[in-house]
This record gives sequence, structure tokens and C-alpha cells, in this order.
Amino acid sequence: MNVPLYAWLAVFGVIAVMLAVDLFAHRKAHVIGVREAAVWSVIWVVIGIAFGAVIWVTAGAEFGQQYYAGYLIEKSLAVDNVFVWAIIFAAFAVPRQFQHRVLFLGVLGALVLRGIFIAAGAVLIENFSWILYVFAAFLIFTGYRMIRTRNEHAHPEKSPVLRIFRRFIPMTDAFHGQRFLVRKNGILLATPLLAVLVLVEVTDVVFAVDSIPAIFAVTSEPFIVFTANAFAILGLRAMYFLLADLMHRFVYLKIGLSLVLIWVGVKMLLLDVFYIPTNVSLGVISLIIAVSVVLSLRATRGQGRREVEAAPAGAFREATAEEMAEMEPVWRRSARTREREAQKSGQNKQENETRR
Repeated sequence: MNVPLYAWLAVFGVIAVMLAVDLFAHRKAHVIGVREAAVWSVIWVVIGIAFGAVIWVTAGAEFGQQYYAGYLIEKSLAVDNVFVWAIIFAAFAVPRQFQHRVLFLGVLGALVLRGIFIAAGAVLIENFSWILYVFAAFLIFTGYRMIRTRNEHAHPEKSPVLRIFRRFIPMTDAFHGQRFLVRKNGILLATPLLAVLVLVEVTDVVFAVDSIPAIFAVTSEPFIVFTANAFAILGLRAMYFLLADLMHRFVYLKIGLSLVLIWVGVKMLLLDVFYIPTNVSLGVISLIIAVSVVLSLRATRGQGRREVEAAPAGAFREATAEEMAEMEPVWRRSARTREREAQKSGQNKQENETRR
């Protein structure tokens, strides 16, 4: 597949416009309801499907099917990512009106990191074809491990990343609006929202280690791998607000995701022995996901929405009006701080002269 430079630039332009529209639509912190999340989810899915249609028309049915298979894999695995996000937000008691800002920056970072991973994976495959067998074995092992640990959940409060963050970065226990950093008495402090953002980014890196090799199992075209990833994860924020309170109902989804990973791993492992057509692979993946979702909803019918519960990662709260009023500029010292430092310096000088 020969992709001209202008096609890459056009994709980057579309992504930039989509991010700008999303940021403008959510420029003010507010609680995103189910209806709003559903509308945005439909918009992102329609855009992702439409882009696949463009590939199908311009590059042929085979590449179009590869895109849709990769898109479906990434979208499906992202549901598990959404559940981990919900646990992180619950552990830090993040107010719902501040969650979108974290996810926006998290997805933006994910696009950059996954672009790097995809480029590295493409170089490895081009120069070391045997690396595909390593990817295949890794996917099969990951699928098996996911089945064994399907009833275990993430514990943000035990995360080594959080321990390192707290050890080296001073942090306040209060949320100061959507700010990630605040300055108090001249000292720069992280808010809990920054710790949450770091955990969200690390979580996405962990999931990318699974999902990117899985997409390489259905296509070796970097353009398709990147666009399938990009258009799938751009809608994750809306998916989170739509599904976070329903995660308890997807009881068999993790088994389905495990089987998907095992399937694409086997497909990659048999690449030089028996070629499995892309349309067959797409059909199998669709069937596995559909069956796991239907069985899950049937097993939990009658259950309503409820917030995810998680062990607290600390005693976090929203800053009071007085604390918000005392905030100083983050990137420069305020006049109040300079005055306080001057007074303290004068007092120290006076005390030294008295002692003499």
C-alpha cells in the first residue's frame, strides 16, 4: 500500500480538527450525561466507519477489511481500558466535571505514544520478520493470562507508579478545579488530577502493548494500523461516560477479549503455513465480541447503572473557596509572594543584626 505524504497530512489534519472541536465543546467543566456521551459516541463511530469506507473505495476491499478488523480490535480492547479508567477515577474520588479534561489529555498523549510504538513495530517487522512469531506468542499468552485473571481488578492505590509519583513530586490533597499544578506559599504542588493523568497515560501504554501487536496480526500497513488506532481511541472519552456505570454488566466481555487476542495470535502464528483471509478474521472477531456482549447483558438483565467502586488511593477533596482565592500564579511568583519573601528576608536580616 503506497500512501502519499498528503494522505498522512490529511489524517493528521482531520485528527487535529476533531480534537479542537471536542475541546471547544467541552471547554467548560461540566458533568457529561448519558445522552451527551451517546451522541458523541455515535459521532466518533460514524467518523471511524466513514474513514474505513474511504480506504475501501480508494485502496480496495482488502485494505478496507484490514482497517475495519483493526478498528474493531482496538475498539473492543478499549472497553477494558475504560473499566480501568473508572477504577482510577473512583480511587481518587475525581469529581465527574473534571474527568473529561484528564481523558482529553490522556487520549492526546496516547496518540503520540501509539504513533511511536507503531513506527517501532513497523521497523521491527520490516527488518526482523521473525518478530511476528514473538508477537503471536505474546498475544496467545496474554489472552490466556486474561482468562485466568478475569475476576481480578486494578488497584491504583497499590500502583508503583503512584508511589514513585508521591515520593518525588509534592502533591496537595485537594482538587483545584481542572488545574494540574498549583502554587502555595511559593511552592509548586501537583494536584491529585495530575497523578490521575499520569496513571491514565501509564495504563494506556500497558494496553497498547497488547492492542498494537494484535492489529499487526491483521495488517502490516503502518497507515492502517495508525488510523485504526487513532479513530478508535478518539472516541474513548465518550465511551467512558457512556459505559463506565455499566461495566458490572459486561461479565463475559473479558473472556471475549481474551479469545480475540488468542485468535489473532494463532492467525499470526500460522501466517506462513495457512493464510486466513481478512474477511474471515473480521467475521470471527465480530462474532466473538457480539456473543460475549449479548451473553453478558442477558446474564445481568434487570441491573441498572451504578458507579464503580474502588479502594481509596487517599483522602481527596475539592478545594474550598478560600483555598482557591489564595492560589498564586503557577509559572511566576505573585506580588504577594514577593512581598512575603521580602518581609521574611528583612526579618532575618534584623534578627542577625540583633544577635551581633
